[in-house]
Amino acid sequence: MPSEADTTEEVVDEARRALLEALSAELGDAFVGSDLVPGKDLTIRVATEAWGDTALYLRERQRFRYFNWLSAIDWLPSPFGRSLDAEVDKKLDPEASAAASVELGSGTTGGDSRFQVLARVHSLTTNLGLTVKVDVPGTGDGDLSVETWTSVYPGANWHEREVNEMFGIHFLGHPGLRNLYLPGDFEGYPLRKDFPLLARLVKPWPGIVDVEPMPGPSDDSPSTDNPEDTL
Repeated sequence: MPSEADTTEEVVDEARRALLEALSAELGDAFVGSDLVPGKDLTIRVATEAWGDTALYLRERQRFRYFNWLSAIDWLPSPFGRSLDAEVDKKLDPEASAAASVELGSGTTGGDSRFQVLARVHSLTTNLGLTVKVDVPGTGDGDLSVETWTSVYPGANWHEREVNEMFGIHFLGHPGLRNLYLPGDFEGYPLRKDFPLLARLVKPWPGIVDVEPMPGPSDDSPSTDNPEDTL
């Protein structure tokens, strides 16, 4: 006999499938790909030109009123190989350290560009979460842009500022893409794979720091096996 938890999850999965069908029907050709993991989650990828409209549809028609986060991914394999990895990672995975991938990845739902933006929203009505991804075409030389989500989800403001600062992705219509962390005259985008982490080149990244063990009892210290020895 199925447990109550199994029945609940089956109902939730039906809701995810219904949401997936509704998104596919609404977005049409702008619905590029999806990944539904039964019992866990749903991710979709939309066309670049539909990024802003997708946010509006999710909030107004599907009642995804809660904005979780927004970020970006650079799928370029590191041109530095595994040379900047923590030493502990090299020891744990020597084969990967010896041969870094040279092919551009794409992750869940695929992708046709080096950069992708992804956002997470949640429906307090259905208690469903959804991750939305979009390709950001361009070479990265100042031509990366997608529409802002701030007009639909004001909470995306700082998230988009961070992505702009760290990846160089511009959000069209954002009210003010000012830096959050870096000086205004800083050059480069630190979270791009081809940004050199000079601090690691000068000094090896420590990874897990070796901690000296706590000192044990010395040979001439009294034994604590017998309480009377400490009196």
